[in-house]
This record gives sequence, structure tokens and C-alpha cells, in this order.
Amino acid sequence: MRHLYLRTSSFKRLFSVSIGRRGVDEENAECVSPVNENTQTLEILPVQETSPRPTWRCFSYEEVFDATDGFDSDNLVGRGGYAEVYKGVLKDGQVVAVKRLAKASTDERKEKEFLTELGTIGHVRHPNVSSLLGCCIDNGLHLIFEFSLRGSVSSVLHDDNSPPIDWKIRYKIATGTARGLHYLHKGCQRRIIHRDIKASNILLTEDFEPQISDFGLAKWLPSEWTHHSVMPIEGTFGYLAPEYFMHGIVDEKTDVFAFGVFLLEIISGRKPVDGSHQSLLNWARSRLEEDTEMVVDEKLGKEYDVEQLTRLAFAASLCIRSSAAWRPSMSEVIEILEEGTIDRERWKIPEQDEEDEFWGFEDLEYDSSLSSSPLNSASSS
Repeated sequence: MRHLYLRTSSFKRLFSVSIGRRGVDEENAECVSPVNENTQTLEILPVQETSPRPTWRCFSYEEVFDATDGFDSDNLVGRGGYAEVYKGVLKDGQVVAVKRLAKASTDERKEKEFLTELGTIGHVRHPNVSSLLGCCIDNGLHLIFEFSLRGSVSSVLHDDNSPPIDWKIRYKIATGTARGLHYLHKGCQRRIIHRDIKASNILLTEDFEPQISDFGLAKWLPSEWTHHSVMPIEGTFGYLAPEYFMHGIVDEKTDVFAFGVFLLEIISGRKPVDGSHQSLLNWARSRLEEDTEMVVDEKLGKEYDVEQLTRLAFAASLCIRSSAAWRPSMSEVIEILEEGTIDRERWKIPEQDEEDEFWGFEDLEYDSSLSSSPLNSASSS
């Protein structure tokens, strides 16, 4: 099957038409508010009301150029496989992050991913999803976001020169990211599968509110589709669900698995794959079964909430199950994170359905081409 790629000139024509039609199609294009499913402390926040005009705008190249001091290298805060991120300051004083398709990138597929991000994130509105301010299509492709003052979870969590993140903030990051993923999966009229949930793609506001970013690999899935097969396999080694890594199968449970790894990372302070290529999954699995507190980041000492730890660890253990059918939905994850008694019997796998565990990531040769980059992060890791 031939693949259609949208070149910059074609995109300009499409963009000029889509702005004009936005007022007509907006009701169908915008996301709707998710339903509050009997939550108590973790309220699924509603989206903003529909506006007759797009909430993002077209920036001129001059605005973007001036804001970044001519894309000065001192303002470069992140670089990935096909894009660069610069810190900028608009004339009104607002601090922004400008994501620019790298000039050296000649891969049409990467250009398509860049445009996919615009088409996806331009229609989402949630406190736990990175906010798009606008774009610029002159002299290349640029996306303009609110700047994340705290950087990414990865940059904060794994910076040896910074004090460890305290438990209260870690729990806030975990639950906020869960709300954002729930919104993408259930709160939009069209299902959004992110495909690259990881610590470097979760940005932090000044008050440590997490925001999911980098939608370059995201997929829209029709409601009647149970899953989608995707080739080539893209994502980040250490976060890839077995069914996706081995067969290219994508659905909500792809993100759920990655979120489980993310929870382990938050709890332990360890990277998904360390310098010796040891998998966090393999390191944590036996410890979760033996004693949850063995997984806790040593930097925290005993400064953590045992009940919250139990909830996060139990949710993580369910999310990283090798069988997608036995992983929870993000709605169920939120229930585990915030409701009263944890019903372990509900999640016990019947003996006849015991899964064949897939934990051999440390036996797989690391391939850097599988790792997509932390493009929206205020600091790449």
C-alpha cells in the first residue's frame, strides 16, 4: 500500500482551508469532557468549553525567530531524532518552547509525525496534557507550547545534582499522569493512543503538575476498532508492551503497559533500562511480589506514605502484565490509586489462564533506533 506524505507546501494549503472550516467542524473535532466515575480525590477534570475560534494561532516566523534569539544555541533545551526544542520569550513576556523540525531531517515519515502531533494535540484540552499555543509553517515547521519550568519528570528524577523528589510530588505526578491518559483514552470523541508514554515525555509545571507531551507517534483509533497493527515498531526501549514490541499491536493497553513502567520509575528512581541494559521490569518484579518497600527509591529513606506506595505498586504490577487482557484500563487504574480497599481478588488471574511472562528485556540487544526522543522536554535526558 502506498503511503501519502504531506509535504510542507501541501500542508500550507490544507492549513489555510482547515482554519476556515474550524468553526463549522469544531463541535465534532473537539474533545468532550470525560465522565467522573465516582472519584473522590482524583477528579477527572473537564475540558474547556468549545470556542467558535481555534484556541491556538499561527505565529509568524519573525515572532518565533525573535523569541528564540534567532534559534541561538544557548536557548536549545532539547534535541531528538527529528526535532529540536528551543526556549523562547514572546514580546508579551510569555515563556514558550518552540519545537522545530530539524533542518537536517529529510525523512518524510518524520515530517508526517510532526504534522500528526499538530493534528492531534491541537484538539485536546486537559490540565494534564501539554498545551499547544500555536504553530509556524514558514521556513520549516514549528510548534509552540507553554514552557515547562520544571522540565521533564526524567530530568528531575534522574538528575544527580538535584535533591530527590519527595514522595508527595511523586504521587501527584503519578495520579496526574493517570488522569491525562484516561482523558486521551476515554475523554475524547476519538480515541488517542499516545504510544510513547515515558518520563521524558511527561513535563512538569511550576507546581509540579504533570503534562503529557510529544504526540509524534500518537494514533487516532476509531471506536469500532479493538486494536491497530503498526509498522515499523517505534517507541522507547524499556517501555514497550510485549504485544507491540513483537507484533506491532496497538491499543489503549499499549499505553497502560508503558504507564506501569513509568510508575515503577517514579517509585524506585531507576531508569527503565540502566547502563548495563538491565530492565527495570526484571529488577522490580520479584521485589514487588516479596516486599513492596524493597522497590522504593533509597534516596527517600522512610519518607513516604505506605498506603500510597501500596496503591502505586499494585497498579504498576497490573499494568506491566504481559497479557494485555489482564491489564486494567486507565479508569480502573485511577480507582486503584484513589479509592478505599484494594480488591486483589478481582485482579487474580485464574490458574487456567496463567500468562506466559515476558520479562526477558535484558536478554534483548539494545537498539537505539527504537528510542524516540524527548522532544518536548525542557531538558532532554
